[in-house]
Amino acid sequence: MGHTPYGYRIENGAAVINDQEAECVRRIFDNYISGMSLREAASAAGHPLVHSTVKRMLTKKYYCGDDFYPAIIDISTFHTANSELKRRADNKNQTGKTRRKSPEPETEFTLSAPQTQYNDPYEQAQYLYSLIESKVVKWQK
Repeated sequence: MGHTPYGYRIENGAAVINDQEAECVRRIFDNYISGMSLREAASAAGHPLVHSTVKRMLTKKYYCGDDFYPAIIDISTFHTANSELKRRADNKNQTGKTRRKSPEPETEFTLSAPQTQYNDPYEQAQYLYSLIESKVVKWQK
């Protein structure tokens, strides 16, 4: 079995709610919905996490309950938090505060015809890689 999600523990092969952690999960959802950042929501709930971990937590539907996990939050809270995630991402894209990728060079690759055959596959691979030539054609803008 993989990692047991925060808010649960396994007893006799079944997932059960860890009351203390579940309360923290509920507070994280509520804090985020109320306007806090991802990191602030977790810190205020007493469980400081990096923003990517909080975001992942907010998108895990098993917190609403499924065939294995009992519900910690209701489906309405889950949908509200995920709508808020989408709204904030859309706002960020509209204000231009997104990360910009560095221009990538367009590169051409050519492979010279092999002249030698090695019995050792590692030597053959090293030889074939040595035949690859690359050339930057232009930079994207």
